[in-house]
Amino acid sequence: MNFMKLLGSSLVVASLVTACNNEPKQESTAPIADSTAAMKEETLSFTADSASLRAFVVYDDSVKGKRPAVLVIPEWWGLNDYPKMRARELAKLGYVAMALDVYGDGKIADNPDSAKAYAMPFYMHPEKAKARIDAAIAKIKSYDNVDSSKIGAIGYCFGGGVLINTARLGDDLKGIVSFHGSLLATPAKKDLLRTRLLVLHGNDDKFVLPAEVAKFKKQMDSIGASYTFIGYDSATHAFTNPASTATGQKFKMPIAYNAKADSASWDAMKGFFIDLFK
Repeated sequence: MNFMKLLGSSLVVASLVTACNNEPKQESTAPIADSTAAMKEETLSFTADSASLRAFVVYDDSVKGKRPAVLVIPEWWGLNDYPKMRARELAKLGYVAMALDVYGDGKIADNPDSAKAYAMPFYMHPEKAKARIDAAIAKIKSYDNVDSSKIGAIGYCFGGGVLINTARLGDDLKGIVSFHGSLLATPAKKDLLRTRLLVLHGNDDKFVLPAEVAKFKKQMDSIGASYTFIGYDSATHAFTNPASTATGQKFKMPIAYNAKADSASWDAMKGFFIDLFK
């Protein structure tokens, strides 16, 4: 089945929920993979920024022709099962998805101290993450079934912040979606920011405070950036991850899963990509 035929024939409603900015609901067509489709999964390695990066790639092999691709940048825990699950969900929507090991060598943290140690170099030197994401973009473009003009990315927590940084440093991504990511590590420069952004934020996030949100919006507005910011009431940091409640309790972190915000933010992402890749 050709991707564009799939896109045109598979109707679903993708509602952008009413959030803190009171955006109107939207309806659109979304690419939906056949439930009987053959999903192809592969793990690969490539070198970038003097590091050996691993990636998990998944797509519906029954869809013929070129289609958009979406990178998945993990939380600060690394490339564990959660970003792989999200990559599979993107593949069901008809995209080629790549979940990326930003740290290199497949490092995965099982506690906040290790996660902080792995993540800190990328917070301090955002260009390191950009170099690795740019290498992943080049790798996914090498796939015969990828439309190289339609590359997007999503990121969670650490990954969302990394993507905002990368976009504001200038890159080759058409659009990014940040789920409960950090906001302010790189400056907003009009001559560098070419990427459309969708920022999905928990209004009860204890790590990204209202003052930071206000500053981010002011920065983006000052350069006329193309971005949408949606906040979800009663949602904390890591609100999309079903495991976050137990993790928060285990490590005494103010994070928790919010099913309503998870569903609403995923629908917002779907609508964003439908519009982005049309």
